[in-house]
Amino acid sequence: MRKLFVFMIAAGLVVGGSIGATQLETKKETEDAAVKNVILMIPDGFSSSQAAAYRWFKGENSIMDMHLVGMMKTYSANTAVTDSAAAGTAMATGEKTNNGMISMSPNGKEFKTILEESKENGKAAGLVVTSAITHATPAAFGSHVASRSDQEKIAPQLIEQDIDVLFGGGARYFSESMMKGAAGKGYTIIKSRDALKKSGEMDKVIGLFTEEALATALERSRKNQPSLAEMTSSAIEILTQNKDGFFLMVEGSQIDWAGHANDAAWSMHEIKDFEGAVKAALNFAEQDKQTLVVIAGDHETGGMTVGSNDQYDVNMDVIRNVIATGDKMAEELSNDRSNAREVVEKNTTLKITDKQEQLIKEATEENLPMTINRIISDKALIGWTTSVHTGVDVPVYAYGPKYEKFAGLINNTDIAHKLAEAMDFNL
Repeated sequence: MRKLFVFMIAAGLVVGGSIGATQLETKKETEDAAVKNVILMIPDGFSSSQAAAYRWFKGENSIMDMHLVGMMKTYSANTAVTDSAAAGTAMATGEKTNNGMISMSPNGKEFKTILEESKENGKAAGLVVTSAITHATPAAFGSHVASRSDQEKIAPQLIEQDIDVLFGGGARYFSESMMKGAAGKGYTIIKSRDALKKSGEMDKVIGLFTEEALATALERSRKNQPSLAEMTSSAIEILTQNKDGFFLMVEGSQIDWAGHANDAAWSMHEIKDFEGAVKAALNFAEQDKQTLVVIAGDHETGGMTVGSNDQYDVNMDVIRNVIATGDKMAEELSNDRSNAREVVEKNTTLKITDKQEQLIKEATEENLPMTINRIISDKALIGWTTSVHTGVDVPVYAYGPKYEKFAGLINNTDIAHKLAEAMDFNL
C-alpha cells in the first residue's frame, strides 16, 4: 500500500509537473503582493469537452492548460442547468438568481457587482465582448434588470455606472441622445478597428463596432472588425492609466452560440480568438506582477463530445478545413437547395453522400444550419447531445497573485467573493 501511495504521488508530479512548477514560481514571486488588477475572462459555453476538442484542433496544449486549478459548479437558483443571465449574475455578484434575471434576486432585490465594488474603491473598470455589450454576461456586471431581454434598459445603465471601457457590438441599443450624453461625461466614442488602435491614451472609451454582435471569428478579420485580443489589449492599455488599478471582464461570447448551433468549426475558431485574448492578458500579468487573471466558462453548451459513432478517435482535419459557419452555408443555398453539394464542398474538404445531400434538401429552414453542422461533426467524430446548455461542471484557470484561491471544486458564486477578497474588498 505504501509503495502504491508513493507511486501515485510520483505519477501526479509527472502529470502536473509543468503546471505546478509554473504556478509555484508565480506564487513565490507574488504571494505577498497586493492584487491591484483583476482580469476575469469568460469563454461562454466552454467546458472540458471544448477544451479537449480545441487541444486536438490546435495540435498542442492551449495557453490556458498550464493554469488549470479546479472546476466550478454552474447551477442557478431555480434549475440545475443555468442560462447566461443567472450564471453571469452568480459570477458578478456572488449570489444565485433565476434564469433570465440580471444581477437581481428572484424577488427583485439588486445585488452589488464586483465591477461596482471596484469602481467604489477607486479602480477603473471595463467590459470587452464579442456579443452586443448589452448581452446577458456583460449586462450582469454592469446593470440590474428583471429580464435579460430588456437590452434597451441595460444600455443606459452601463453608461450610468461610469464603466471606463465598453468594447463590443450592440450600437442599436444606444440612442443618439444617449451617446451625446456619454460624450458629455467624458467618453470618447469609436466605431472602427482603426480607431481602436489609437485608443490607448484615451481615458474613457465606448467602442461599439456593429449594430448587434460582432461577426463570427471565421469572418471578423474579413469585415475589418477587431479581434478579442485587440480589444483586450486596448482595454488594458486604457485601464492601466488608473493608478489604483482596474477590473476587466472579457467574454468570448460566441463560443456559446457555436455550441447552440452544434457548429464545431465555429466553436474552435471562437476558442482560438479567445485564446488570443488570454495570451494578451497573461503577457500583461506576467510583466505587471500585480494582476490576477481568472478564466472560467459560465456553463457548457451543446453537450459536445470528442469521439462519436462508436469510433475511438477524432478527425480534426475535417474541422480545420471548414471556412464558413453552418449559418453562412445555409445562406448560400438556392431556394430549391439544388446547389447543396456544391456549397458544402466549397466550404469544406468533404465529399457528401447522396443521403446527406437529401438531408440538407429536406431540412426545415430552422434546422438547416444545424443539419449541415451535424454532417460535418459526424465526419470529424465530434458528437452533440443538445442544442441548449448542459449542467456539467466547467474548468477554472488562474494565474497571478492569489491564484490558489480558485483551486479545487468551487461554486460560480465563489468567483465574485474570491476576487473581492483578493482585492481586499467586502462584496
